[in-house]
Amino acid sequence: MSTHQPSGVLGWLRHATADERKALVAGGLGWMLDAFDVMLYAMVLAHLMLHFGMDKATAGLLQGLTLLSSAVGGAFFGFFADRFGRARALMVSILIYSLASGACAFSQSILQLGFFRLILGLGMGGEWTAGAALVAETWRPQHRAKALALMQANWPIGEGLAALVAGLFLGWGTLTLGQGVELPAWRAVFLVGVLPALLVLWIRSGVKEPAIWREHRKARTEKQAHVPLRRLWQPDIRRNVIIASATSSAAMFGYWGLFTWIPAYLILPVEEGGRGMDIMQTTGWLLLMGVGKWLSHPVYGYVADAVGRRKVYIVYVVMAGLLVPLFVWLESPVMILLVGMLVGFFGSGHFTGFATIANEMFPTEIRATAVGLTYNFGRGFSALAPLLVGILAERYGIGSSFLLTSVAFLLAGGLATLLPETKGTELR
Repeated sequence: MSTHQPSGVLGWLRHATADERKALVAGGLGWMLDAFDVMLYAMVLAHLMLHFGMDKATAGLLQGLTLLSSAVGGAFFGFFADRFGRARALMVSILIYSLASGACAFSQSILQLGFFRLILGLGMGGEWTAGAALVAETWRPQHRAKALALMQANWPIGEGLAALVAGLFLGWGTLTLGQGVELPAWRAVFLVGVLPALLVLWIRSGVKEPAIWREHRKARTEKQAHVPLRRLWQPDIRRNVIIASATSSAAMFGYWGLFTWIPAYLILPVEEGGRGMDIMQTTGWLLLMGVGKWLSHPVYGYVADAVGRRKVYIVYVVMAGLLVPLFVWLESPVMILLVGMLVGFFGSGHFTGFATIANEMFPTEIRATAVGLTYNFGRGFSALAPLLVGILAERYGIGSSFLLTSVAFLLAGGLATLLPETKGTELR
């Protein structure tokens, strides 16, 4: 691998190897389309509540089920990726969340919708685990944070695509299929969610497993050994597993409690605790907020590669915690938009930080297992967030209930001080 130090802001990307680029494209597109499918639920949430007669607590519970199952999927696919390969795990997880999203279109009851969202969560959790390991192990340490940042930056792009699709279809109300058959627009939105499955065809033909994983897999085969799960509880690993799991739990509780409910918060009438925007206003607002989310990841990557991973992570989650109350209390639409972009920036960029730190903390033989466990333990815990915000919203309004997420972000900042600094780590 070349030791040439590229110049310019994007020089590192222009001088990347073919394998580095393909791994980044695969992980990035998988993550973008994961976000697309997950965000479709938030975009049609107000319509689902009306169609199925759901209250806010039930609506939050369904999103909680998705997050809970994503924890299971992430842990499982972490083991799967260590045993069978990162690219293989990525393909299977994408197929699962794509097909499950399409299946949501055929739901005839809250129970059926909840089941399909639960299956979608399995693939959602697995995609991040496999994609992050694929990118981290393929890229050189001096550019690893920037590469993972670009992968994570695809999440707000996927959310933006979901907002555009929902804005297009929901604006029509119903779709006429002919012979008097009408399809509610929210069902059409979910049907679009099956398209990411096509990405699997390209990954299968063009993406290699990382060389470091192939070497470790060969060594395990020669020893006739399995993935050494007992390593997770050995002293040199155990402390990092516990602290990373706790940090992930607090940060994701804040994220999912806040961003699951923001679309409904903007759309619901003022008398119901919302802002009373129409679907087009909400779509435009979310797209602008997505700009802040997108910028957060490359900024984190560049700064973290320069000054260190941990301190930048702490700044992100603490700023998110401080900005949420301001976002809720502001009345001016312009200020709400500007602060909303900052909330999007700091409230989502920490995902890049966790991906970088976690992948550099653990050895290759159990990397995907450990990262999948710690990250998705957080996802599992964060399943409580949409439910609790929904319950509090019934009594105090959605805006006031967002203060719970502020506390979670600040807690994540405190826990992150216990994480190791991993800048410059050579994967082993």
